[in-house]
Amino acid sequence: MKRTISILLVISAMTSNLIMAQQKIVQTAGRDQLGDFAPEFARLNDDILFGEVWSRNNLLSLRDRSLVTITSLISQGITDTSLTYHLQEAKKNGITRTEIAEILTHISFYAGWPKAWAAFRLAKDVWSDDIKGDDAKSEFARSMIFPIGEPNTAYAKYFKGDSYLAQISDSQIPFANVTFEPGCRNNWHIHKADNGGGQMLVGVAGRGWYQEEGKPAVEILPGTVIHIPANVKHWHGAAKDSWFAHLAFSVPGENTENIWLEPVGDKEYEALGSKSID
Repeated sequence: MKRTISILLVISAMTSNLIMAQQKIVQTAGRDQLGDFAPEFARLNDDILFGEVWSRNNLLSLRDRSLVTITSLISQGITDTSLTYHLQEAKKNGITRTEIAEILTHISFYAGWPKAWAAFRLAKDVWSDDIKGDDAKSEFARSMIFPIGEPNTAYAKYFKGDSYLAQISDSQIPFANVTFEPGCRNNWHIHKADNGGGQMLVGVAGRGWYQEEGKPAVEILPGTVIHIPANVKHWHGAAKDSWFAHLAFSVPGENTENIWLEPVGDKEYEALGSKSID
């Protein structure tokens, strides 16, 4: 009986591999766009690249091929309609919104930060319909590729207003996406360290503020990078009329500790809201 089951399992696996090998991607973009001008190139694109290479699913899955292709295009700085197409295919091949955010973040450290930003602008449009709802929070979530995450209840007592936390990476370089509702900001605080330490913020969406004690507040927009030294008193949060999100990277150090202090005064904060965006 066991021998019969083993044989059936082997036959099932062989049949499954055969079906995968027989699957073909039907591509007509080459002939549709270049058939009259460059018929041989169109044939190679439709029949060889997609009809044979992409269709060899018994060796790599379509999902794996999407990952390889996206990485190759971004590494070369190709962020035009061809990348949009392959991002759309990646979504069809099972890559989720959260996964593409992590994939592009990983690529950024090898291919370059500006290239990743260009890819993020395309990806957030491709995955925008994954977020349902017509409220302000849902609309803001569709404006960025990183997830908003869950209510930031663990640190709520150190924030004025509602905030949300999504852990993007917990290995190599751990970091999170922090989202603030309009008017939300955290208390003054210090990233204490005996050596090294501190924090880095990268604006993702919306408009926010960062301020060190004794210095003017600095506006944070998408792409703004803020380097926060260790042992410096500061705060950061949203503008009073805008949702805001930033990535938060903790810089490794010795004997690190986050020291939470008093809230940012309402009068001080309200004065920032009247500043214009350059």
